Amino acid sequence: MKAKKGFSKLSKQEKINWLSQHYFSDIDTANMLLKQYWNTDEKLQKLHDEFTENTITNYYLPYGIAPNFLINNKLFTIPMAIEESSVVAAASNAAKFWLDKGGFHTKVLGTEKVGQVHFTYTGKKQDLEDFFQQQQAYLKDSLAEVTKNMQKRGGGINQISLVDKTSELEHYYQLHVTFETLDAMGANFINTCLEKLAKTFKETAIDKQLCSKNNSLEIIMSILSNYVPNCLVRAEVAHPADKLLPNPEDSIKFAHKFIEAVKIAEIEPYRAVTHNKGIMNGIDAVVLATGNDFRAVEAGVHAYAARNGKYSSLTAAKIENNVFHFSIEIPLALGTVGGLTSLHPLVKFSLEMLGNPNAKELMQIIAVAGLAQNFAAVKSLTTTGIQEGHMKMHLLNILNQFEATKQEKLAITTLFKDKTVSHSGVVEALEKLRNENI
Repeated sequence: MKAKKGFSKLSKQEKINWLSQHYFSDIDTANMLLKQYWNTDEKLQKLHDEFTENTITNYYLPYGIAPNFLINNKLFTIPMAIEESSVVAAASNAAKFWLDKGGFHTKVLGTEKVGQVHFTYTGKKQDLEDFFQQQQAYLKDSLAEVTKNMQKRGGGINQISLVDKTSELEHYYQLHVTFETLDAMGANFINTCLEKLAKTFKETAIDKQLCSKNNSLEIIMSILSNYVPNCLVRAEVAHPADKLLPNPEDSIKFAHKFIEAVKIAEIEPYRAVTHNKGIMNGIDAVVLATGNDFRAVEAGVHAYAARNGKYSSLTAAKIENNVFHFSIEIPLALGTVGGLTSLHPLVKFSLEMLGNPNAKELMQIIAVAGLAQNFAAVKSLTTTGIQEGHMKMHLLNILNQFEATKQEKLAITTLFKDKTVSHSGVVEALEKLRNENI
């Protein structure tokens, strides 16, 4: 097969035809499958087609809701877009557990975002530092046209700093810039500012003769960072340790075992990765449902988990004055305006469900989703074990895999009501049921 030139210029149907002809043995079945997922509303389908490039169909994820989240004394129903079984159920169970225990309490600790101009300079460090100090105010002022609308709303550029990284990479320096982008995630705004700043910086360096035959200044790239350690939110639950469960003795035992499990995730990276993955089950699901960039959030969160030189738990637990505390501090760069938030109908739906939050409020809601998910996971791990609940939720997926009928699903679900679910066990029971019916 030859490479296809000009593929992006083909119509949607032409792209599908090319794909089917070259990669699938049953062309009609491949075409039919793709078209089954098209929306019958042509205008809505066109909107989805234009979200990205070379679109040939839609890819569905389940959109679920987790009710009964009491956050800062206000009830929320949280939307979650995720395919993994038991995640929505676990979040809902955690919300219910804490509903009559004061609920979740949250606080935004900071909203500062970061971008950098990466460049090399071969001259004397002192000359560069003197130049930067002299031109710092001018560099910031040169961005006034780009930042004026953001400044009117109370945002913009906070600070521009010169960072020397030559000890790690020869001749390498940065302009490290911090931003406040309010309710916008701000990626486009930040990158526009950085590219303008880099251009002005280079032109001014030439004009002021910082650059010469022997002293070159070369802009490498200008880009925002998804590591935002000062764009932080905290979420916490707290309740008397002897009143978490009906029996005080069981309650204390549960609290101590739970805390030990979290401490293991603090010191053992192998456990911490899975521990934090569970947190991200909750966070990513809400990030996706609200039209935000879950890849950026993931990258920033995992970098934050390793900020002290060792990958560790994002949550912490303790008993203090007989009160059980469970908390999370997490960096979340989110937006409630711009991007998909104003385009995708289900994103609009999600935000309205949440009361049309601003970016700070959404940070708090999403942090709670992560904390709730982690609480449910650690609670299961330290009591019944993770598989009991997870495999019961997975039961339907196994039955669907073998195209079980409605009657077969009812029979197998009833059979495993008080049994441990395993893939082999379900398959064996289904085969036995089918043989009996024959």
